[in-house]
Amino acid sequence: MVTKRIIPCLDVKDGRVVKGIQFEGLRDAGDPVALAKYYDEQGADELVFLDISASHEGRATMVDVVRETAKALAIPFTVGGGIRTVEDIERILRAGADKVSVNTAALDNPSLLTEGAKKFGAQCIVIAIDAKYSEEDQTWMVYTHGGRNKTTWAVVDWAKEATRLGAGEILLTSMNRDGEKSGFDLAVTRAVREAVTVPVIASGGAGSAEDFYQVLTGDVQADAALAASIFHYKETSVAEVKSYLRNKGVDIR
Repeated sequence: MVTKRIIPCLDVKDGRVVKGIQFEGLRDAGDPVALAKYYDEQGADELVFLDISASHEGRATMVDVVRETAKALAIPFTVGGGIRTVEDIERILRAGADKVSVNTAALDNPSLLTEGAKKFGAQCIVIAIDAKYSEEDQTWMVYTHGGRNKTTWAVVDWAKEATRLGAGEILLTSMNRDGEKSGFDLAVTRAVREAVTVPVIASGGAGSAEDFYQVLTGDVQADAALAASIFHYKETSVAEVKSYLRNKGVDIR
């Protein structure tokens, strides 16, 4: 049985952790280094750090903040936002990240996935997919630039193509559920999980420990589940979620 992972996410803007609803209405949630230390102590399996405005603003990720956050951690650490070249990937890995997450840049330049995987290994390359259901297309579509721009890619098709190109993991965020605390989008997670052979991290919608159970088990079987709001604002903790899952028989670290 594959061990499931619980992953807090730090959405960082202007050097501070923020959180909104459906990518809008951001409010301050604290200092990234302090929160990273807290989640490490709480027993988080990994941490994701997303510089959420870097791609939209056309600038590089905040390397200094990444370096300081990495120093505070003993767990694997994924960084995304503003990574556009192989040189960017190398700079972030040298700053202390274990993996990089790419979204907008991979759609603009798909060879980035192939080149990154070839140089650093597929396990270092995470494709971040922001998914939103489109009534017009009758399926989930991929969005870029922090959820601002709709692409012509259906989510499942892009997930298959991105992993074929070299991505070793998928970070799948449901924009419809982001910050809503109404539960993960089980349908889109299941669809992507069935379409690929690499690990899938479910993101968007966590509101309770039961939500984690539903997305990690049954016919969905995400490999990991990511959350922000409920952890940042102490509505529950990583330790409480993991305890709940263990009691339900889920294989958790």
